[in-house]
Amino acid sequence: MFKKVLIANRGEIALRIQRACRELGIKSVVVYSEADRDAKYVRLADEAVCIGPAPSAQSYLSMPAIIATAEVTDAEAIHPGYGFLSENADFAERVERSGFTFIGPTPESIRMMGDKVSAKQAMIRAGVPCVPGSEGALPEDPKEIIKIARSVGYPVIIKAAGGGGGRGMRVVHTEAALVHAVQTTRAEAGAAFGNPEVYMEKFLENPRHVEIQILADTHKNAVWLGERDCSMQRRHQKIIEEAPAPGIPRRNIEKVGERCAAACKKMGYRGAGTFEFLYENGEFYFIEMNTRVQVEHPVTELVTGIDIVQQQIKIAAGEKLPFTQRQIEMRGHAIECRINAEDPVKFIPSPGRITMWHPPGGPGVRVDSHAYTNYFVPPNYDSMIGKIIVHGDTREQALARMRIALSETVVEGIQTNIPLHRELMADAKFIEGGTSIHYLEGWMAAHKR
Repeated sequence: MFKKVLIANRGEIALRIQRACRELGIKSVVVYSEADRDAKYVRLADEAVCIGPAPSAQSYLSMPAIIATAEVTDAEAIHPGYGFLSENADFAERVERSGFTFIGPTPESIRMMGDKVSAKQAMIRAGVPCVPGSEGALPEDPKEIIKIARSVGYPVIIKAAGGGGGRGMRVVHTEAALVHAVQTTRAEAGAAFGNPEVYMEKFLENPRHVEIQILADTHKNAVWLGERDCSMQRRHQKIIEEAPAPGIPRRNIEKVGERCAAACKKMGYRGAGTFEFLYENGEFYFIEMNTRVQVEHPVTELVTGIDIVQQQIKIAAGEKLPFTQRQIEMRGHAIECRINAEDPVKFIPSPGRITMWHPPGGPGVRVDSHAYTNYFVPPNYDSMIGKIIVHGDTREQALARMRIALSETVVEGIQTNIPLHRELMADAKFIEGGTSIHYLEGWMAAHKR
């Protein structure tokens, strides 16, 4: 096992990794920007090193600064968390070449899954169900593009091969708009991701977003840890997640979960990963794989009792998974609400000083947050300041506990989206379960948000 791990991230995930290291008896090194000098995880770290000013490009995205810090602190491994460099194959490669262990998949796996075209092709080879669409990147010939769209059937969605986070997508409903949409998406993809390739898929009208969590070690073992429903989204950004997904037959879930684990074995995947699917009319369609720990990993931890972050570290250290697929059981129901520092109506970021922070408590309540009273939320990064996660024997109990937890939470000095969460926890359709990825935006329009 490692003696010292460098945490190349910030916010709640930096604190989460730090706690996992402590339980394993591993010392942690935290890198931070000048904007995060007073962060809780910086104060709690065994060692903390400032690597640059507030802009991410000069700090959390600076590969030379992170690797140099690992060298001077004698760290043995680097955990990238999520976001920033976590799915950057060049960074993973550079870490390994510098003599450190990258706590995550191989650079080859990251590179393959980071390109949506190659990822889809790999899933087709592995027998994982995919959305009907182009076999690879779209050709230059407009006539060929039109031919592909006709075979897929409208509406279609044009996606950037190197896109992510809900960016680089354009829905096309008519043939007249197709070629222009492809050209525009190509230009945007080249500018935003450095890769102008785009591909086409059938656009599903009212799907749900369901994902499968996997763990795979370096000894050819792979397991899936159930599913999460992440359908409550705004502009492709998740707001609420839960496990298990309500209303989907277990056999359907088991079938796709088994295929995901088999795919990991086939491609030699290691570490934690998430297969994301659209689910409509009883069918699953693969959309992408995230080669890192997810923001919403706590709901899976609560229903399985498995510490995903600790398993990431153990796998990177060469250990075998301590359980088989048959030993994994789903118990109860878990729900997570992402707490963002933002105007709950206009969704404008609300950085500033938190004058009062009082997190909730009680049975089945977990709070993952780096916030505290007098903490200054910097304007330079993602607006999420924490997550409230609850667990209950049933979904009904979990919903009740989340309502109580949200009612107890006090955040003063800045605006947050807690009022939105409180309304959604009382919404009849959400309580019923099974809403599509378009539900929240429709709900907001009806409520004039």
